[in-house]
Amino acid sequence: MRTKLSQFDFDLPSDRIAKHPEKNRHDSKLMVIHRDSGKIEHRQFKDILEYFDEGDTMIFNNTKVFPARLYGQKEKTGADIEVFLLRELNSDSRLWDVLVDPARKIRVGNKLYFCDEHGNEVLVAEVVDNTTSRGRTIRFIYEDSDEAFQRDLNRLGTTPLPKEIGRKAEPADRDRFQTVFAKELGAVAAPTAGLHYSEELMKRLEIKGVEFAELTLHIGLGTFRSIDVEDLSKHKMDAEYFRITDRAVDTVNRSKTEGHRVCAVGTTTMRSIESAVSAEGLLKEAEGWTNLFIYPPYEFSIADAMVTNFHLPKSSLMIMVCAFGGYDLIMEAYKQALKEGYRFFSYGDAMLIL
Repeated sequence: MRTKLSQFDFDLPSDRIAKHPEKNRHDSKLMVIHRDSGKIEHRQFKDILEYFDEGDTMIFNNTKVFPARLYGQKEKTGADIEVFLLRELNSDSRLWDVLVDPARKIRVGNKLYFCDEHGNEVLVAEVVDNTTSRGRTIRFIYEDSDEAFQRDLNRLGTTPLPKEIGRKAEPADRDRFQTVFAKELGAVAAPTAGLHYSEELMKRLEIKGVEFAELTLHIGLGTFRSIDVEDLSKHKMDAEYFRITDRAVDTVNRSKTEGHRVCAVGTTTMRSIESAVSAEGLLKEAEGWTNLFIYPPYEFSIADAMVTNFHLPKSSLMIMVCAFGGYDLIMEAYKQALKEGYRFFSYGDAMLIL
């Protein structure tokens, strides 16, 4: 039984976390892991074509990242503050759940000002509630239309790169921290396994007869939240909104029942499909919130292959990958990844588990 957090620890030097993505999406490294034989191959991501055939299905998370990080000033003192937008609570009153930094300076009743690059005030928000030590509820004071509000948020916000990447977002990240199939706005982080797919690779997979199914899971910060209990059965994941349409269900179940391969692209895709399993062990249409935490031992129902990145030690993502690939095999794969110069985390390299 692998239910202790400390069993998923390993030494990851900070310089192995990728600061920037590969120039071409499909040029990242790809480690291919065969669960049946234990064989590990070292390839490039574009070689993924060789492992899939006509009738196989790849399931993608089509969530789209919004520019969630705002930089502003506190009223009166002018102190610099960072506001990380988590989710909109009410569009009519423009209420948002946010994280603030530095939190100790931001109290209920404070007004926060957000200016453009010329110093012109564009947005004003008032803090209306404390939710956690860093969490606040804020109300944007904005008289114009919803379209104008969204446009200004988009203009002032920056790409919410995870702090572990160790740099501020650059203009190029707007495009690069987004998958080529991103459609549904609502995530504060990209489904990173999907970042390796280029338009060209998608076209080549399509020509080969590989089917695509899309679902939506809006990734929140809970995906990256550290686990602070040793007993994994006591960890509670933050709930995230997901939706699986009948169209995706038909595509996936056709592949499954005809004996073709079904591949979940990313841990968020895997969590979504495992949250929507029918009594017959097939995928079903679903919409709602999932807080499913997958850790070993776990019986997977839908996918028999998975694409994922190399994750941080003791993260819920790495733990799920161990549940799917097998603890010993994945720990060996991570050891080889460190030895062979693979890049880790959001902008890092990929792994295909068959």
